[in-house]
Amino acid sequence: MYEYRYEEGQTKDLTFILLHGTGGNEEDLLPVAAALNAKASVLSIRGNVLENGQARYFKRHSEGNYDIADLMTRGQELYAFIEEKAKKYHFSLEEAIYLGFSNGANIAINMMLLDDSLIKKAMLYAPMYPMDVEETANLPDAKVFLSMGENDPIVPRRESERVINIFKDLGAEVTEFWVEGHELNGDNLLAGKEWLEKIQ
Repeated sequence: MYEYRYEEGQTKDLTFILLHGTGGNEEDLLPVAAALNAKASVLSIRGNVLENGQARYFKRHSEGNYDIADLMTRGQELYAFIEEKAKKYHFSLEEAIYLGFSNGANIAINMMLLDDSLIKKAMLYAPMYPMDVEETANLPDAKVFLSMGENDPIVPRRESERVINIFKDLGAEVTEFWVEGHELNGDNLLAGKEWLEKIQ
């Protein structure tokens, strides 16, 4: 169902679930995980939806215009896949850090909002989630690091602020960090590392 790469780290206490951006693959975020914590285990998953030959995690009609039905289906499928790998490789769904960039961040949000989701910790870079959230959703134990662009050419600032408000309204502990554009670079990587060290 999914191409993926699993690397067991020197510690069983930390596992990263890596979710790339559009056009990426399971190799893209490995250097990011290594920079955050070189001893961590890593499960990196390639999206199984192709858009003009580029891998994604769910379909869209156009940029910023999601195929909502496909998003919901793919989110459930990916969550089930990660559950299966958690049993195989013996890591905790609750303790894992879900690190997503752009399209990967968006599918991570969807999985966090699933009924009975055990995802509690996420690092989301350049996320966007322009769809309604069920009032029954609740994330009081979640800790979320959000990195967003002041002048992101893909994600308008109002959409970044909407993501912040979604998590705050659901009771999550939110740390936000602003950069210039649609990026995962030295500044927001360092800020994410500092956040990670605080919650560990």
